Amino acid sequence: MVGMDENARSEEWWERQAARQVEWWTKRMEGQEEENLRQYNLMYGGLIGIGVILVQPFLTVDASTLSLPAKICVIAFSLAIPLLAALMVLNRQETYRRRPTRSIFARVARESGLGLGFVGMVAGFWHIMPLAGVAVLVGGILGLTVYVVGFQRVEEEDAQAAAGPAGPAGPPSP
Repeated sequence: MVGMDENARSEEWWERQAARQVEWWTKRMEGQEEENLRQYNLMYGGLIGIGVILVQPFLTVDASTLSLPAKICVIAFSLAIPLLAALMVLNRQETYRRRPTRSIFARVARESGLGLGFVGMVAGFWHIMPLAGVAVLVGGILGLTVYVVGFQRVEEEDAQAAAGPAGPAGPPSP
């Protein structure tokens, strides 16, 4: 039978381990939040640039002569560009304060801006050539898959390297 002192030591050890894990994850997530801000800024700027380039030829054309994909491209980017620009400004404030906003409104704006930018890009390439639109759509999905899988692998390998080869020792034995 395990004595009370041994149980107390084991419980204290587990509490220390839990506190170390919380501290480790907190530090890790702080760094990840700053990296997310940098990556969002890259996406915002990239989509704004793509939008300006894709919409530019339509500025001097009569709107009634535009094809459906061209109209979708123009409308999507006319919504996305101001949203993405506002998000870039917000991103600077988040970077300055070293933390992202927790606003649901900003989150909806981010997802809407990125989604509208992608829709505008697919529609713009579809207007040029339908096969190009399909290629951008497939390429976007593959790119997102590469990012998610690569991100997961990098984080797993980093976590293993941070834990060390032996990992944490178990609780004190009786």
